[in-house]
Amino acid sequence: MSDTCKKKYTYFITGGGTGGHIYPAIAIAEALRKDETTKDIYYIGNPNNLEYGIVKKAHFKFLPIKVSGMPRKIGWDFIKWGIELELANWKALYYLWRFKPDAILGTGGYVSAPALMASNLSKTPYMIHDCDAQPGMVSKFVAPMAKQVSLAFEDSASYIRSNNISINGNPIREQFKTLTKEQARQNMNLENKTTITIMGGSQGAKSIDDATIQCLKQIFEKYDVQVIFQTGAKHYENTIKALEEVYPEFEHNKNLVIKPYFDDMVTALKATDIAISRAGSLSLSEICACGIAPILIPYPYAAADHQRKNAKSLLNKNACLYLEDKETTGETLLEKLDELLSDPEKLASIQANTRALAKLDATQTIVEQLKKVASHE
Repeated sequence: MSDTCKKKYTYFITGGGTGGHIYPAIAIAEALRKDETTKDIYYIGNPNNLEYGIVKKAHFKFLPIKVSGMPRKIGWDFIKWGIELELANWKALYYLWRFKPDAILGTGGYVSAPALMASNLSKTPYMIHDCDAQPGMVSKFVAPMAKQVSLAFEDSASYIRSNNISINGNPIREQFKTLTKEQARQNMNLENKTTITIMGGSQGAKSIDDATIQCLKQIFEKYDVQVIFQTGAKHYENTIKALEEVYPEFEHNKNLVIKPYFDDMVTALKATDIAISRAGSLSLSEICACGIAPILIPYPYAAADHQRKNAKSLLNKNACLYLEDKETTGETLLEKLDELLSDPEKLASIQANTRALAKLDATQTIVEQLKKVASHE
């Protein structure tokens, strides 16, 4: 077929609830938008969830579906959820009939279920991508009928029933490949010296914030470093008040950048040498892409304990230091930092190991697989 006659494809992208489901979907959608064989892209999500604002900001067409997570107990809430899911399935089927996509990509979360389940009625082929070391419930349920299953972690393949599995890593934003550490530090008005980023995700993490408050002054007394500290919006005011009591001079420390949330986490991470972080899959992929040495503190109440499994996957490859949430104090956090800051060889080794785990071509690999699904190859 000549280039002028090349068929163009319409795609549905669906996934939501958390950034770990949404940002990989957006990275793939943005790559598809640049592809000459793409005709249209529609994003199916919950208008009341995080994905709505992110998708609108990225300028993709949004198709709303209202569905919530499955209740853990049988009762009236479970019955209401069943009705809600059935209505969402019919709405997804209507979207499939109206826009006639050539393929669907699901990146996980309960909101992706209706479109993927309805696709079996409309005979629309679909592909899924799961970002965690332990795949989510939706991914495990829809995987057997998927034309292609993309996974971020090799460890997760044992949980999936499919003959079409590929280990691709997580799609990440293009800036992670193009922005240099020097440029990132200049953009943040930072010096060119060892940089520690402390983050608990967009919502923050109280245990990490509290431990940081206890040891922040000692970090600066002991080491010549600079610190980027994301507290999370709901913890910011209390964190500032606590710091004013135990470390009142923090406001005048030019080596400390503290904010409730960084809109541009790409720049913050690219400026970083050591990260203190939760263990969400997308965060780990971005940490690896930047060659950062992480101290991982998994969220203990994550679904199916997936954060602990994500962290242990890196730990088994000597690509992180590890702390349990219940053991995280100012003292234990400082001990972990000492392991890295007092041993440049260990720091460099872990950074090399995370860099080796990075799959910088994940986005394009998934795009090419999705195009094959759309073309029925």
